[in-house]
Amino acid sequence: MSYEEKTMKSEKIYEGKILNLRIDTVELPDKKYSKREIIEHPGSVGIVPITEDGYMILVEQFRKPVEKMLLEIPAGKIEINEEPKETAFRELVEETGYTAKKMEYIFEFYTSPGFSDEKIYLFLATQLELGQEKPMEDEYIEIKKVSIEDLINMVNRGQITDSKTIISIYFAEKYINQKR
Repeated sequence: MSYEEKTMKSEKIYEGKILNLRIDTVELPDKKYSKREIIEHPGSVGIVPITEDGYMILVEQFRKPVEKMLLEIPAGKIEINEEPKETAFRELVEETGYTAKKMEYIFEFYTSPGFSDEKIYLFLATQLELGQEKPMEDEYIEIKKVSIEDLINMVNRGQITDSKTIISIYFAEKYINQKR
């Protein structure tokens, strides 16, 4: 039996700067109908910047939807006609001031496929050089350099709750352990 849902009607409700919202009417496998609220997003990148001495560079910033400061990997939205790797280089400099001589694609994943089509492309940034960060005018970011061991402990204590960052920390731990 196929469990796919057939879109019968799609209605755009909102078009914004970083996302759009649409409501789809779908036919279910049992021939009944239902509504799906879907956030359309152009996609993002996440960067796992690891220094030569095995530390990760993260950013701490206030996130309005959850009303708190979060420690996260540098990340950002892919702009029109921009390749994910270009976005990774740009966002790393904008948010942290670091440039990477080496930027490697790791993998990609959906953030919340139950209601959004946002995909994050994850990149490993190495051979880092510190410069001057260039945050967007509405971004207030503090840069943190933290050991992988401390980051794992922070995840285990519930101090890091951002999913892309948790995924990245566990990737970084594996990467660093393989280099030893």
